[in-house]
Amino acid sequence: MNEEKILNILRNTPDEELFAEADAVRSQTCGDEVYIRAIIEFSNYCRCACEYCGLNVKNDELSRYRMTLEQVIKASREAFDENVQTIVLQSGEDAGIKTDEICQMVESIKRIGDIAVTLSCGEYPYEDYRLMRNAGADRYLLKIETVNREIYHKLRPGCRFENRVRCLHDLSELGYQVGSGSLVGLPGQTLEDIADDIMFCVNLDLEMATFSPFIPHPKTPLGDEPGGSWLLGLRVLATARIALPAVHIPVSTALASVSPDDYMSPLNAGANVVMADVTPYEFVKYYDIYPGKAPIGFRKGRDSISRLKKIIESMGRPIGIGRGDALKKKSTDYFL
Repeated sequence: MNEEKILNILRNTPDEELFAEADAVRSQTCGDEVYIRAIIEFSNYCRCACEYCGLNVKNDELSRYRMTLEQVIKASREAFDENVQTIVLQSGEDAGIKTDEICQMVESIKRIGDIAVTLSCGEYPYEDYRLMRNAGADRYLLKIETVNREIYHKLRPGCRFENRVRCLHDLSELGYQVGSGSLVGLPGQTLEDIADDIMFCVNLDLEMATFSPFIPHPKTPLGDEPGGSWLLGLRVLATARIALPAVHIPVSTALASVSPDDYMSPLNAGANVVMADVTPYEFVKYYDIYPGKAPIGFRKGRDSISRLKKIIESMGRPIGIGRGDALKKKSTDYFL
């Protein structure tokens, strides 16, 4: 696989043919199981000024929150009681939460039962990632957003592309199951850029990959820009499955938000993971990355999980049992 082949698939393969091929690849490499991951958005503070994100530090109209350790444990336990064995701890890049506090969250969740913990908290020094890994964190999601350096530095002022890449390499070296991916439909982005994004993930040899349509937020500098289309997002997901046959690919919350009544299309186009938001209801509206973030009916803890189970069962697909670890062999006992 190379950029030219990926671009050819994106540009020339008819929708029905593309989705059918991606679905066949998914079935052959991942099986038919659909895994449910439970997301807990534990803080909406962020030090970054990303021009596409509603959590950016310049959005002074957003009410900020941090969940307590007890609230995180309660939400995790409720998800585990529903047989969900992956907890995703997600936040903005919150400089107010110390690394040892994140470690404490991880250690507390691991004591509940056989749970894989995924972190998605942004960029840290190597030593901090090491401490989180030693605390028991299994996976880490850090989206590259775009590999077009000009767009990256324009939309993420004060952030360095090279540091983002460094973080991804550090995470892999430390034995995390690593996920990355990009936004689709950013202003100025081309199909060539998207093909490069997918190839970037191929070269990283990831365990997880996610591609989400850009949804403009009215309280950001990109608020008046057109958003990325649902169809293009679906085509990128399908192309990514063909290029990345042995990785976990979720139905992103952004893709679900653009077409809230249709979880089935992504699951029939290469995705094998769905995300249930189990953030306590009082905090949900404040994790305001983009407007319309997932239909509210999917966002009530156990109700969210139950609704997703019904969708999976209606498709005749089995619900994944267990942690749903990486499909590729990777050491999970790397501790320093």
